[in-house]
Amino acid sequence: MKNYSNGHVTIHDYFMMYFAKWKRVAVVLLAVWIVVTYLVISPLRCSGNSDEIPDVQERLKRMSSELEVLWQRNSKLIAQIKKSSGLNGNLKDLDPAFWNLEAGLGPSEEYENLRRRIHSNTKEFWYYANHELGKLMHESDKEAKIRAILEQLSDRKSTLLSDQEKLSEMDGYHEWRQLEAANVSDLVQRRLHYLQNPPDCREARKLICNLNKGCGFGCQLHHIVYCLIFAYATERTLILNSKGWRYNTKGWEYVFHPISESCLSSYDDKVVQWPVSYDAKVVSLPFIDSISQKPKFLPLAVPKDLAHRIVRFNGDPSSWWVGQMLKFVLKPRLPMQKAINDTIAKMNFKSPIVGVHIRRTDKVGTEAAFHHIHEYMAHVKDYYDQLELTRPVDVRRVYLATDDANVLDDARQKYPEYTFLGDPSIAKTAATHRRYTPLSLTGLLVDLHMLAMCDYLVCTFSSQVGRVAYEMMQSNRVDASNSFFSLDDIYYFGGQNAHDRVAIMQNHGGKNEDISFEVGDKIGVAGNHWNGYGRGTNKRTNMNGLIPWYKTADHLVLYPFPEYKQVPIYSETSQKNV
Repeated sequence: MKNYSNGHVTIHDYFMMYFAKWKRVAVVLLAVWIVVTYLVISPLRCSGNSDEIPDVQERLKRMSSELEVLWQRNSKLIAQIKKSSGLNGNLKDLDPAFWNLEAGLGPSEEYENLRRRIHSNTKEFWYYANHELGKLMHESDKEAKIRAILEQLSDRKSTLLSDQEKLSEMDGYHEWRQLEAANVSDLVQRRLHYLQNPPDCREARKLICNLNKGCGFGCQLHHIVYCLIFAYATERTLILNSKGWRYNTKGWEYVFHPISESCLSSYDDKVVQWPVSYDAKVVSLPFIDSISQKPKFLPLAVPKDLAHRIVRFNGDPSSWWVGQMLKFVLKPRLPMQKAINDTIAKMNFKSPIVGVHIRRTDKVGTEAAFHHIHEYMAHVKDYYDQLELTRPVDVRRVYLATDDANVLDDARQKYPEYTFLGDPSIAKTAATHRRYTPLSLTGLLVDLHMLAMCDYLVCTFSSQVGRVAYEMMQSNRVDASNSFFSLDDIYYFGGQNAHDRVAIMQNHGGKNEDISFEVGDKIGVAGNHWNGYGRGTNKRTNMNGLIPWYKTADHLVLYPFPEYKQVPIYSETSQKNV
């Protein structure tokens, strides 16, 4: 590789090094496709049982067809790379708006979306292959062969994901993403501080949020987030009424710092219930579950003026935006922070570590299905197996948070090769009959803090605590969108507006209960089945059924929130450029 006399790599050499990495990924994709096709067909084509041949052949035909589609798609990606790079590596042939290499303005949206999409589709390929081949394992005399195929697929999947994660470290924008994420977060926090501390509290327009919702702490946190987003969108200072709070009757401000330094009262002004037909000075919000005329700025919407900055460093802007609200409100007072710190100090908490949240008790059988410990640990193992491709791991640590005190002992007995961190006393205080106490709240805050600090999170998004932990992760690092696995739901915000995906490839339905759609169709999604398919409704045809997940992409809702021009884009201490 050529260097300037000062030791810097030339743009040309950097570009060639970068595309060499992409070509390596393309070769591995080809190898995976060849191995899957050969290993599946070879051991099954001569089973000798004439009764099962038609059924096996039909499944193989369907699998081969799907694998061919996946291969064609990755071939298109390879073609895009070749078209962009060219044989002579001439940078003048590239679109400067796409790469921004010379401008120094960071990666384009197209580049970031492509990088994340390859990562996502590699996982979707694995979900599909794992599901389809897993079904064949139950057939006589084929289990060992199919298991070997799954093991090889798992190894290759880990290699692909590991290589692709390196892209963001090697593309020259790693520091830029860190700085941009910090700058945008700082801007949001300063805007919220401006909103919550008006020059004249008595004259300020206000929004009343009553913290008397009959639910757990995660649910109540999301209620405050909903109120704060509403206040931000309507330019009203949020007043939090929390006297008689079920976790501490003295109120939110006794445990956490108040959400305003100067404006905590609505005085004696008339309070009008939302929705209002005029610009009332003080408005009181109902719970999100019962709100009528639901505004479009509610989650999963993100501010239009910030969206094009956020998507360049984060893969899930909606949860990032919610995470910024949590960052603003979750500021424990000194006694609570000391209690949290003292508990953490007793644990040997250090990286690498995977956080696991197992919700049992009141959720199971009503809002969520029961999941055994091995379902969680399978994803913990996957994380560490992939990590060991790039670095040695001396101890496989797991922080286990649960509301069932027996789970921690069970995990230690069944998985002695892992070191489990956790406090059984926290699980005991999380039991249903002890949950709404100051001691329980301390334990819950410890669990949330620890889970959010982990390198990877395995949980159920049907649990509010699981979602809060993920949202907090989004607020303490550049991008946590690939740092979790949910055993059940995809990410959502309770009471949210519709969650849509957009078709980016055509699909001819009817094969596996999947629906047809055209490029550009919006599909309202009900969830991902983690087998290569999700369920949704085509909003153009109103057809409901399965959707091949890789043929769709998340539809990001942009809303024209106020831009708060009074707040500078950069603070005095912020750097504008790397």
